[in-house]
Amino acid sequence: MTRPRDRWTELTGGDAGEGYAERFARLAASGQDIHGEANFCAALLTAPARVLDAGCGTGRIAIRLAELGHHCTGVDIDPSMLAVARRDAPAQEWLHGDLTHLDTLGLEPGFDLVLAAGNVIPLLAPGTEPTVVRQLAAMLRPGGLLVTGMGLDAAHLPLPEPTVTLPDFDHWCTQAGLTLRHRYATWSGDPYQQGGGYAVSVHARPAT
Repeated sequence: MTRPRDRWTELTGGDAGEGYAERFARLAASGQDIHGEANFCAALLTAPARVLDAGCGTGRIAIRLAELGHHCTGVDIDPSMLAVARRDAPAQEWLHGDLTHLDTLGLEPGFDLVLAAGNVIPLLAPGTEPTVVRQLAAMLRPGGLLVTGMGLDAAHLPLPEPTVTLPDFDHWCTQAGLTLRHRYATWSGDPYQQGGGYAVSVHARPAT
């Protein structure tokens, strides 16, 4: 039986790295703050913390968190994205791999924070979402945090319709032993309202 491809690869063909990097370079050059996700995570941490950026893309967030004093590892399935990350921050750890099989990449569990931003969860291969959430949770230390950001409607996704609902996502987190701590509508911390099109969620692994 052939495993379904992740939605990101279906959308991009696996060669979006340079274009993705150029897009954020233009935003930065125009004066826009491109570090919202990193600043959000940094506010939850005390440096130096261990951070796993799952679905790290071109490394924009992990590189910024490293600049803020944290030890960051990035994992992505797209070699073109990782090529940019490795070029921009060759001293950081960048791993090529499928989040469904995160436990095969040789990572030492015990991360203070695991991040899945940039619609990582909605763009997974169909049916793999609970497995990936379980893999991400297993990387956390007791008391560690899983931080996710995801679109919940077509306006906030590069897809014609949503692939994940918050009740489903929270259920997968509960199955993985995580508890919802906070939920926001933006990386700036605006309150989430029921029915909103984007959610930033903070789930925690029990401290003991």
